[in-house]
Amino acid sequence: MVPKHGEKAVRVEHRPPASPADETLRMLSRTRRFEQAAISPDGQRVAWVENVVTKSGVPTGDTIIFVADRSGKSAPKRIAAGAYDSIHTEGNIAWSPDSKHLAFLSDAKKRGQPQLYLAPATGGPARKLTSVHGFLQAPSFAPDGKTIAILFTENMTKAAGPLVAEEHPTGEIKDAFYEQRLALVDLGGGKLRQISPADTYIYEYDWSPDSKRFVVSSAPGNGDNSWWIATLSSLDVDTGLMKLIYKPKLQIAQPLWSPDGSRVAFIEGLMSDEGLTGGDIYSVGALGGEAENLTPNRKSSPSWFTWTKDGKILFGEYVAGDSAAALLDPATRKAQQLWRGAERITAGGFGGLGGWGPTLSVAADGKTTLAIRSSFGKPPEIWTGAVGDWKQLTHRNAELQPLWGEAKSISWKSDGYDVQGWLIYPKDFNAAKKYPMIVSVHGGPSYAVLSDWPEFFEYVFPLTSDGYFVFQPNPRGSYGQGEAFTRANVKDFGYGDFRDILAGVDAAMRTAPIDENRLGLYGWSYGGYMTMWGVTQTNRFKAAVAGAGIANWQSYYGENQIDQWMIPFFGKTVYDDPEVYAKSAPLTFIKRVKTPTLIVVGDSDGECPAPQSYEFWHALRTLGVDTQLVVYDHEGHLFVNPKHQRDVAQRMLAWFNSHLR
Repeated sequence: MVPKHGEKAVRVEHRPPASPADETLRMLSRTRRFEQAAISPDGQRVAWVENVVTKSGVPTGDTIIFVADRSGKSAPKRIAAGAYDSIHTEGNIAWSPDSKHLAFLSDAKKRGQPQLYLAPATGGPARKLTSVHGFLQAPSFAPDGKTIAILFTENMTKAAGPLVAEEHPTGEIKDAFYEQRLALVDLGGGKLRQISPADTYIYEYDWSPDSKRFVVSSAPGNGDNSWWIATLSSLDVDTGLMKLIYKPKLQIAQPLWSPDGSRVAFIEGLMSDEGLTGGDIYSVGALGGEAENLTPNRKSSPSWFTWTKDGKILFGEYVAGDSAAALLDPATRKAQQLWRGAERITAGGFGGLGGWGPTLSVAADGKTTLAIRSSFGKPPEIWTGAVGDWKQLTHRNAELQPLWGEAKSISWKSDGYDVQGWLIYPKDFNAAKKYPMIVSVHGGPSYAVLSDWPEFFEYVFPLTSDGYFVFQPNPRGSYGQGEAFTRANVKDFGYGDFRDILAGVDAAMRTAPIDENRLGLYGWSYGGYMTMWGVTQTNRFKAAVAGAGIANWQSYYGENQIDQWMIPFFGKTVYDDPEVYAKSAPLTFIKRVKTPTLIVVGDSDGECPAPQSYEFWHALRTLGVDTQLVVYDHEGHLFVNPKHQRDVAQRMLAWFNSHLR
């Protein structure tokens, strides 16, 4: 359905399978996903959180927890708050220091209201530790094993973060903040008690080695918006007193105490989204002072790290489209790369607790690790062992095979930069034929495409089953080439990065038989913006699909609910320098557009609000450009309804087929 002028939304209707792409969608929906996995401190057991899929291959949205011996010699045991034959949403696992117990969250008592539970790691009844109303996440045992810390947002009715569907307030609009606070639960008994200040939002935390303090990243005000201005502080367990340690120049993530408690390390860099971590590793004294960059000028983007017992730092990183792991000596600032591969390694799954970049789970010995490994050619499974010498533990997706062709990493030069991207070949590729190609631009912009088994909501991938090449570039602004590369698009959105993409299209055409007259452009979030921008800059693309895009940076500044992210990229607010925002706005050049463009967005998107899509659609419609707008009911920035996800993929395929075939 095409919306009439002024309509608020479009009702999604189920459509029958239309092409081989639908089989790819069904296969991706059957994939067992690991939302989180953690190795026990003694290195002997592994716990993981797995999604629930019906017999017909439809994800239910529920999750279950399993524990298995790392040897793999015994069958996994389910850990649950309720009856073992009942299904709930259970996850956020944390091992006790002695490896005997597992803390986790479950909504077994009331759907949608998780509570904290404690269960023996060998199986058995779980003990309910909390009875609260609100949102809980990220439990962690104190090093002495007596207390569990947890992040708690009292009376919050939805998950935190700007990616989820936002509410629609009415009446007089006022600032209304829900503060995520740090809370403690004593295992000897007692209710949950909040210890951090009531006016401060806590994002991440870590226990000090002596269990007496925390290091926290925090900010006052709106939690979704203030992450970009978060600072580093210590927090006393007994008094709740907070002391500022460090005020960063850019964004910070993952603060961790050194083993001796004398320093705190963290990642700092230009980050466009909470959870999309990348930058350099820094450390600062526990009482404050100057922060030291421990990875200066490194041609990669560290995304996660942990301290080892001997004071070294084991870290994961993006490296030119690959994942890697390295060991850093803070004293010498020398890092040794232990492993690099064309795959994704994580302990948190896509968007899970471990972050979205390369991560590991590490035992207390600092050597025994766990990784959820996946690639374009292999679905996710859990592997354990020393870094680079992992042995496969699970075989949950053994029956799945890719329904697309080969994936090649290609490199090219653009304005003196080394740029990398992934070219995925069509299924049943025939070198004697020429094929259409869809350029898929990633979100962020501070992010990077890795070789990874696609998520169901990566709508472009099924096109490879229907005879398309898919090209996924990592232009300047992406992770994987160092901080200077990530910062190279500051105050330059749509210019240098788009030149990188166009140069990448030329490189792809030199690599494979691609029809230059049948090129399409697609992206979501920042990729949606680049799609809207791209069709104003060139007529090279014969069709485009813009998901959750940004049409007008000036109006966007006042519409989105996370405007703090924009200042590091644009230099000033829109009120102080409107010209720099107009310079990169697709609406500034809208009369150049000739490309047929499909536009899709969720009606509750707080990160890239629906009015941006309306604005672009209205302009194209007025100018007589072939366009459609589809708005999905109660979807945020990332769609969660499988029917809506499937509808987007099918509409995209139909749109490209109608204009590129």
